Amino acid sequence: MQSRFCYLAVILLLLLAGCHDGPQISTEEYIDPTIGNISTLLQPTRPTMQLPNQMIRVYPLRKDATDDQINGFPLQIVAHNNGPVFILKPVTGALTPAAWQRPQTYDQEVIHPWYYRTYLLEDNVTVAFAPGSKTGIYRFTFPSTGPRHLLLDTAAYRVKDKSIRAQTFYHGDVPVYLYGEFNTPVNVVTLTDTLKYLAFPDTAFNNITLKYAISYVSMASAENSFKREIGKKDFTMVQKEGRARWKSVTDQISVEGGSHAQRRAFYTALYRCHERMVDITEDTLYYSGYNKKVNVTHRPFYVDDATWDTYQVLHPLRMILDPQQEADMLNAYTEMYRQSGWMPTFPRIYGDHPCMNGFHSTILFLDALRKGIPVADLETAYAGMKKNALSATMLPWRNGPNGVLDSFYYTHGYYPALAPGDTETIAAVHPFEKRQAVAVTLGHSYDDWVLSQLATALKKEDDARLFAARGENYRHLWHAGRGFFMPKDAAGNWININPATDGGPGGRDYYDENNGWTYLWQVQQNIPALISLMGGEKQLEARLDELFRTDPGMPRYELWHQFPDATGLVGQFSMGNEPGFHIPWLYNYAGAAWKTQKRVRFLLDLWFKDNVFGIPGDEDGGGMSAFVVFASMGFYPVTPGIPIYTIGSPVFPKITIALPESRQFTILAPNSSAVNKYIQSARLNGETLTSPFFTHQQLMKGGTLELEMGPTPNYRWGASVHAL
Repeated sequence: MQSRFCYLAVILLLLLAGCHDGPQISTEEYIDPTIGNISTLLQPTRPTMQLPNQMIRVYPLRKDATDDQINGFPLQIVAHNNGPVFILKPVTGALTPAAWQRPQTYDQEVIHPWYYRTYLLEDNVTVAFAPGSKTGIYRFTFPSTGPRHLLLDTAAYRVKDKSIRAQTFYHGDVPVYLYGEFNTPVNVVTLTDTLKYLAFPDTAFNNITLKYAISYVSMASAENSFKREIGKKDFTMVQKEGRARWKSVTDQISVEGGSHAQRRAFYTALYRCHERMVDITEDTLYYSGYNKKVNVTHRPFYVDDATWDTYQVLHPLRMILDPQQEADMLNAYTEMYRQSGWMPTFPRIYGDHPCMNGFHSTILFLDALRKGIPVADLETAYAGMKKNALSATMLPWRNGPNGVLDSFYYTHGYYPALAPGDTETIAAVHPFEKRQAVAVTLGHSYDDWVLSQLATALKKEDDARLFAARGENYRHLWHAGRGFFMPKDAAGNWININPATDGGPGGRDYYDENNGWTYLWQVQQNIPALISLMGGEKQLEARLDELFRTDPGMPRYELWHQFPDATGLVGQFSMGNEPGFHIPWLYNYAGAAWKTQKRVRFLLDLWFKDNVFGIPGDEDGGGMSAFVVFASMGFYPVTPGIPIYTIGSPVFPKITIALPESRQFTILAPNSSAVNKYIQSARLNGETLTSPFFTHQQLMKGGTLELEMGPTPNYRWGASVHAL
């Protein structure tokens, strides 16, 4: 009886282990572009078909995953999550002008980054798509009998035999050219004076494919991309090549163990980290919205970034996985400055998009420099950053030269705020985004600290002194009695607000999208100084506990009416917005490393699921997903510009990162699980590691970080933070 019991127990354990681990499949198969396709409040993710960091991006046009109808299939999405051009609709039956506006009910959808398929129920058409770099291929399977039509959202196209050419403009001035070829002859049929459609005279031919190329340079360039990239390939070849491209990305970080759901969340996050920036170079040419002309280049030119969203985690991740690509992206920033006279912050295809606050593209350059990534013509890049700091307006959501509020900042060291109820007197202030006075002061303190470090590296001593002093400006708004960064008016008087609730929509009078609890921690560049302001490490730890445990103090519907970006809430902490990403890691700086381990694992388990609800806020094209990648691996870059990582709790028992020059960095955490999440001891390359930090140089040399995991905290491990 005892032996039989033992046998059954072993079988049960094996079954349970199998349920937990799931089958290990090819890494790219874990990607699910539908994760996060229903948003908490604001923008969902889109199921984007795209090659890693490449120009062509396509997804079906619909509201989100709750929408059972599709409004069309674009040939290109010009900007991240917006800007569809050349929208197609396959339609059967009799045509009327209303067909162009009729949504199409779909089912049986299959989505991978390299392949898409759906079935249009009412039209009995199967639509499939596979992306290239500057090209794509659609396949429409129509019924075997009856008329088959293809609607295009523009009348400005020309058809000859099997080919199609068209041109449109995005954002008013960005030219977009289309060259494509069908696999069967096509006719243009005029329905009304303003509407025409494509028809296919070979009625026996129901599998219709359109191979095409998109160019921002010229029609000739589109044709060249077509011939070079897709001309003789069929659908299967394009699909297989795309899958191989994504496999090369996902294979760069191999994980062992963890649950099937955790691997899906992890590899989907890694996929999202390669949505942007995008390479718009066409052979040696690219169109730039910064000088409004076609330029020649001998290295890739990238656009479409949002540094407020991406400087913290996405760019640092790329500096590990593909330093050369990051160097190319920074070179593009410098070129944009040469062409426009300003260093961009949210570079789009049409030029810089005035968005959010701060000049955080500055931070990317220092981070790269200190991580050994070659920055081409750093002197020119620095000139652009310095010009932004001295001559550009700091007003949120505005571009252009500085004004009276900026002059006040230069003189007094903080952005002046208005008291509740005061009328805005500065016409340049955005009517909705407001002054964001505390957020602007804190953000530019970081930017100016970065400039002081760059100036020192470039031996510009006067600049270094100027910007070092400005880098301390956050101190002007620290209210020791309240224990928060608080606003002051132009006379230097404190404005008595409730930092948790005041400031109007998004707290924008004083903060930005979040309240004063989030901005309490925005001194990433000088955490020892933040600790000192709070009164010591124990006080920092206590305030972090307070953050995670303080009730918002109002019903959720009231909170989200005012703070719709403050999603993924745990107490007053918002996981769903970028300014909070580094906060749970700050326990490591207070000698309470076990609390970072506990908090980060809790946040991953709570908010990042492998389903359509699996993103707790705006994902922002890799910004939030990069947090998932780092946190799941068990380390994080708290301060871009200081090449040090702090350690958390790896989700997987083994993680191997493939580095340049065939090196590897491996994290071994045997028995790591939802229970065994606490570090008992650590070794780095065989040497005992007692503090929860290691350097970028140590990582990039390759080696092994070994973590002994257990079910209860080792309060002594990581208690010393003096190895910084």
